[in-house]
Amino acid sequence: MSQPDGEIDGRRFRDVLGHFPTSVVAITTEGAGQRPEGMVVGSFTSVSLDPPLVSFLADRASGTLPKILGAGRFCANVLAADQELLSRKLAARGTDRFDGVAWKPSAAGNPVLDGVVAWVDCGIEQVVEIGDHFLVVGRVRDLRVESAKTPLLFFRGGYGDYFSTTSLLLDQLIGW
Repeated sequence: MSQPDGEIDGRRFRDVLGHFPTSVVAITTEGAGQRPEGMVVGSFTSVSLDPPLVSFLADRASGTLPKILGAGRFCANVLAADQELLSRKLAARGTDRFDGVAWKPSAAGNPVLDGVVAWVDCGIEQVVEIGDHFLVVGRVRDLRVESAKTPLLFFRGGYGDYFSTTSLLLDQLIGW
């Protein structure tokens, strides 16, 4: 049911869009004192092939986003299906998110998390305030697939890892 004047209730908006699965990506950077910083997003996407651009959305109230913007660079780590606990740890507030987390620096110095499906290292190209979020566009500097694991997904308020490989098998058979 729509609200008067086209207003949409926030809870209903969230509930309906929760039926759309999203990837779980850890955005990391090197903060002050070479300390790793990071946050989890469900809004990472490719933007352009030429030039190679990607983007993510971050809540305007994020305490981590200013550190990422201050660094001027980030690494998008595509979490694997077996990394739900890591996702929860990196999403927690008020804790040392990287305590006990294994990672290595990218060529740019951004944390690349161990065990991820893939990573994309970027310099910040543009930041746009949109509603209660910031859209951060990054220019890809380096990227790599790390494993053949399935990605961690977020769907209907929970984590999951089911991914049908039917289309992938069909692509291999047909040669697409």
